[in-house]
Amino acid sequence: MRILLVEDNIALADGLSAILRGTGHAVDVVHDGASANAVTAAENFDLVVLDLNLPEMDGLDVLRAMRARQNQAAVLILTARGTPEERVRGLDLGADDYLIKPFDIAEFEARVRVLLRRQAGLHSATVSFGGLSLDLNSRAFFSGATPLDIPARELGLLEILFMRAGKVVSKEAIIQSLTAFDDDISANAIEQYVSRLRKRLAPHGLTVKTARGIGYYLDKLPAPSSTGAPPPGAVTPEAP
Repeated sequence: MRILLVEDNIALADGLSAILRGTGHAVDVVHDGASANAVTAAENFDLVVLDLNLPEMDGLDVLRAMRARQNQAAVLILTARGTPEERVRGLDLGADDYLIKPFDIAEFEARVRVLLRRQAGLHSATVSFGGLSLDLNSRAFFSGATPLDIPARELGLLEILFMRAGKVVSKEAIIQSLTAFDDDISANAIEQYVSRLRKRLAPHGLTVKTARGIGYYLDKLPAPSSTGAPPPGAVTPEAP
């Protein structure tokens, strides 16, 4: 998932961004309201973690502008302004959740997980497709009870496709979801990740298919023929 963190306290912003990146998310950070307003107008995010006491533009004004543009990103307000009136204003303007400083890191992480699940239209912490399941809390894939060891970039790509199984995801959307401002992933790199994922997924009855000129989608492999014959299009080894 791609997250924007808007926080003018540099130390807190560094700490929270490290936590979010440590769980595999692409995180961008800005430190003032004007930058937050400009970035949310130009880029797509799954979640915006938004402080209210910001230089140049108040956080509530940033939120108001986002919703006026029909920006549907989930918003978690993170602020010391915790009066009931402030909470009501934030929620009425379209915030999805409100966390008062100082806060517990474990609670922050849990609220982020809940909002990202909700943003993906999920009500359970586990998603299954084919022979795999995804634990959204740990962001780990399992085959039965066995966890899969997948490198970070491939894991991120698989998660994107898994959450939209059967639906085509464009290369541009994949790159945007996997990267922050200072990252650089090319379309060729995505193709390499896809190729590696196909090999990892085949034993679990899944594959990544290409929608030529558009992007990729996750699909199930055809079941083996009961006659023992290879499925149509399969390549058989030549006799020695």
